[in-house]
Amino acid sequence: MSHNRQVMSSWTPSLCGLVWCLGFDRFVVCFQNKGEMNSLIQLQHPQRGRHVALVDGEQLYLLDQYRSVYELAWAAVTAGERLDEGIARERTDEVIAYEPLYRGDSEWLILPAMDHPTEPSRCRVSGTGLTHVASAKNRDAMHVQDDKQVDEPVTDSMQMFQWGVVGGKPAPEVIGVQPEWFYKGDGSILRGHGQPLEVPAFADDGGEEPEIAGVYLIDSHGQPWRVGMVAGNEFADHVMERKNYLYLAPSKLRVGSIGPQLIVDGPFVDVVGEVRVERGDAVVWRQSIATGEKNMSHSIANLEHHHFKYPQHRQPGDVHIHFYGADAFSFGAGITIEHGDEMVVEWQGFGRPLRNPIHVSSEQERLVKVRTL
Repeated sequence: MSHNRQVMSSWTPSLCGLVWCLGFDRFVVCFQNKGEMNSLIQLQHPQRGRHVALVDGEQLYLLDQYRSVYELAWAAVTAGERLDEGIARERTDEVIAYEPLYRGDSEWLILPAMDHPTEPSRCRVSGTGLTHVASAKNRDAMHVQDDKQVDEPVTDSMQMFQWGVVGGKPAPEVIGVQPEWFYKGDGSILRGHGQPLEVPAFADDGGEEPEIAGVYLIDSHGQPWRVGMVAGNEFADHVMERKNYLYLAPSKLRVGSIGPQLIVDGPFVDVVGEVRVERGDAVVWRQSIATGEKNMSHSIANLEHHHFKYPQHRQPGDVHIHFYGADAFSFGAGITIEHGDEMVVEWQGFGRPLRNPIHVSSEQERLVKVRTL
């Protein structure tokens, strides 16, 4: 059975250059532009409220009238202009030093790099997995029974990964094999740099998943636009997932972090980095990581098509944060996360490292009762 299907194609402009669209439903795939890369950060001040700033080395230049990346991107889509044109026009001379802000020694707070500023429920957070060989091996190890024989069939996890290897990078006018997909939550689960990642009372564990996420906006005609990409920690409950692979869905219903910077128009071919878990002054675990299409079993175009082919994912005005998959996580190395640990995700070319402390709830799980009207 073939996983590929021919479609008609067309070209259309995008926020960051050129877009390849599938003609019948016009699902966006934004290609790298050759110009200079822009990096944005979202900020909150106790008196001045929300702001967006352009990152320029150690300086942050506030933008003028738009108070969120959402508003800036929506204005660009509405005006039919490139996002970098709006950034250049809105840049002011007011500067904030990045380092104190990054350390938490400032009145300004770093927000998640993208959100829906007024309706968190209209920001959909989702992801895909089994797109990197290391994650597939880790997932496979979780789902293999201790007494599994060598000659037994491969697990569902490795089978799905192999499907991606064979059919996840189709030609430009072809739809490839469908990847794994999961729902994580709405915008209320997003955390920014420096904000705690909570392990709730009902959880079995909390573990980092260092990833890159795509950031998308749906215009008034239902057309998805990729605003940019961002470093992220998808954060999940691997102990729960290991109990039974059918627990994958609830194991993903946890908070997650993105940021600190949104990369508006960066390359995503071969991205390297490091993830580590710090406990006090010690590093209890660290691992080199790699992502980008060179290191993945699916192309971004294929992941985007299979996410946005659903009409409910193309509702005008919605924001989507879609994680592209992890290359490594500490649970696979036998690390148990403790309260107060700090998770650090660093990707070259994606701004400063994303750091989040871990808060493990000390409360007992409480029964949630539903009332009858």
